[in-house]
Amino acid sequence: MSELVIEGLRAAAGGKEILKGIDLRVASGEVHAVMGPNGAGKSTLSAIVMGRPGFEVLSGSVTLDGADVLAMATWERAAAGLHLVMQYPTEVPGVMLRDVMAEAFAGRDRSADGLEELLVDEARRIGFEDRFLERALNVDLSGGEKKRNETLQLAVLAPRIAILDELDSGLDIDALRHCARRVEEMTEHADGGGEPLGVLAITHYSRLLDELEPDRVHILADGRIVSSGGPELAAQLEVDGYGAFATDTHASETDASASALSGLL
Repeated sequence: MSELVIEGLRAAAGGKEILKGIDLRVASGEVHAVMGPNGAGKSTLSAIVMGRPGFEVLSGSVTLDGADVLAMATWERAAAGLHLVMQYPTEVPGVMLRDVMAEAFAGRDRSADGLEELLVDEARRIGFEDRFLERALNVDLSGGEKKRNETLQLAVLAPRIAILDELDSGLDIDALRHCARRVEEMTEHADGGGEPLGVLAITHYSRLLDELEPDRVHILADGRIVSSGGPELAAQLEVDGYGAFATDTHASETDASASALSGLL
């Protein structure tokens, strides 16, 4: 069984602290949803785990099966079994999807024999038209088709742990269902006898979780996980909103600002 362990993670960007002590554990076959308002630090969390430039780790650790993830280059993290489904997939003119996948296989010491058949099979499973396999990576695809393409790559590469950075963004109902159900299948069993996928799903809304059933839901606000629970926590959000989970620190800062302003009036 694989396990991604995040402990006491604090991180900053542009001199501002964004993550203020994150603790999470995601194991094979588990789905952990991280929900929160804009600016809470959700995408920063994915960026830190995958090694995106421009962020500074202040303290804490990230390990995958005991290996120090923060000491790895981004490509080493991917080769070790971490995978990011991007919120805004990048267009890469002149570079074909099959070539990207062949290079990814080579970087993992996997044979590319049968890759073409695998791409076609996975594309059909999620309603991604075969003709898009003949295009440069993500070029001239709609937002929804780009997310299907991201899901296709995830299924073909079969990593240990996947981070879904707002997979549901830009998807219509059918595309969401196809993509989320394929990810759900990967968490339940692994093709080829490997381990089932572990998932850290970052999202604003509970609609993704109607198709991709979470084992745990975590509310991230002001750089901290302020509440964790089962799927019922996502349902509570639909009723109470994020305001019900505001941190005491944030509330204190707001009260202090209000008092200071009052003194000036």
